Amino acid sequence: MEIKSLATELNTNTYPGRGIVIGKSKDGKNAVIAYFIMGRSVNSRNRIFEENDRGGIRTKAFDESKMEDPHLIIYNPVLKLDGKTIVTNGDQTDTIYDFMKDGHCYRHALLTREYEDDAPNYTPRISAVVKPNGDYNMSILKSNMGMPECVRYFYEYPAHAGIGHFLHTYKCDGNPIPSFEGEPTPVEIDGDIDSFTDTVWNNLNEDNKVSLFTRFINLETGTEETRIINKNQ
Repeated sequence: MEIKSLATELNTNTYPGRGIVIGKSKDGKNAVIAYFIMGRSVNSRNRIFEENDRGGIRTKAFDESKMEDPHLIIYNPVLKLDGKTIVTNGDQTDTIYDFMKDGHCYRHALLTREYEDDAPNYTPRISAVVKPNGDYNMSILKSNMGMPECVRYFYEYPAHAGIGHFLHTYKCDGNPIPSFEGEPTPVEIDGDIDSFTDTVWNNLNEDNKVSLFTRFINLETGTEETRIINKNQ
């Protein structure tokens, strides 16, 4: 498959929804993670990312008085367990965490879950697990061509310097919103954490972007650098 420009994949799509990028830095030294959220409704846009106490982040209402429904809005997008980093677009982060804590794998966890209960969109659940050596797994649980049936796809990738994979919830904007189609998109990973963060944030649609989390994990030492950008400040 063609390795595509991450910037182009972002700036040519006004509404990819929520997205995960996992890969390896061009110098081969770091595992690279990005997770972003977008929103069309006031409820979806009324959010920020903040650090949680399990090595990751949680979503939080920016203005509690405007929160209409926390369902599908408030969750832990990122958690860490035994050197592995779990990244998802919903509360399946905790499902994966709990299953892995009990000695199972992420696949077992996701076999108990399906797409979000937001008909007629049937928003996919997208997930990733980054291993201590930088290799990573990705998954999407989605409707069967828009029908209320769940199909599950799992992908396993060895890490390669300068390459990542981009998985997002929606193919594009619409009503209902069409689900992502195909395999995770191979994309170029370039620059340090700040330039990578700028690339993602600056190429997301200005009206719809809400928050961004990025992290570089040094594969030799395990040390981490994290960036969080919230449109709501």
